[in-house]
Order: sequence, then structure tokens, then C-alpha cells
Amino acid sequence: MGNFKPFAIAGIALMCAATPSKAEELKTMDDVGSAIESCWNAPSDTKGTVTLSFSFKRDGSLLGKPRPTAIAVDGDDQARKQFIASAIDALSNCMPLTFSSGLAEGIAGQVFTMPFTAPKDQASQPMVNTQ
Repeated sequence: MGNFKPFAIAGIALMCAATPSKAEELKTMDDVGSAIESCWNAPSDTKGTVTLSFSFKRDGSLLGKPRPTAIAVDGDDQARKQFIASAIDALSNCMPLTFSSGLAEGIAGQVFTMPFTAPKDQASQPMVNTQ
């Protein structure tokens, strides 16, 4: 049991290094988009886009439930539902985010939209837009 502690500590350190920190202060909407994008993995073998509409509270949590506003997903109804659910779950599970004081002051209550696209295009940056 004496060898367990170093391995446990190393394992925890590795998990923390591989997982984006929700505690990192976000200063711009580009930072917010990147943080949310890091929380999402599209269902395997799916192609398409769902755009979600959502609002934040100042504390970085969601104000209400995210809503799909545009859906273009290849496949049957089940594939479409699974794709939408994965985007909503990713957004919800990524909360709360940590906003800088300036961003928190201006972000609360505004309606934002963000597309969740698969497969992920490495060249594009996730965009969070105000409505």
C-alpha cells in the first residue's frame, strides 16, 4: 500500500492537466466559446449542426434551459435527437463558467447562440453570438 499514494497523486495530477479548468477566468466571448466547445464531443459518425440559444447568470450558470434554434443533422429522427441532446448536455455539464468581473456584468440575461458542428472543423473557432 506504500506505493499507492504516489500513483494516486500522479493520476489526479494527470486528470487535472487533461481536463480544462472551469475555474479559469474567461474574459471574452471567444474564451466562452472555446470553454464550451471543449466540453462537447459529437455522437460518433454524425454530421451536422445544431445551434443552441441560451443565457447566462452573472455567476456563470445557465439562466433557463438551452433551446435548439436551428437544426441540420444528417440521419434519422433518432440521430437528430441524439445530436441535439449531446449539445444541450455538453453546454449544461460545462457550467458554471468563471467570468471576469467585466464580462459577468455585461453578459447576464443576454441571449446568445452557438453552433455545435460535427465533424469539428479544426480551422474554425467556436462562435458565441448575441441575438
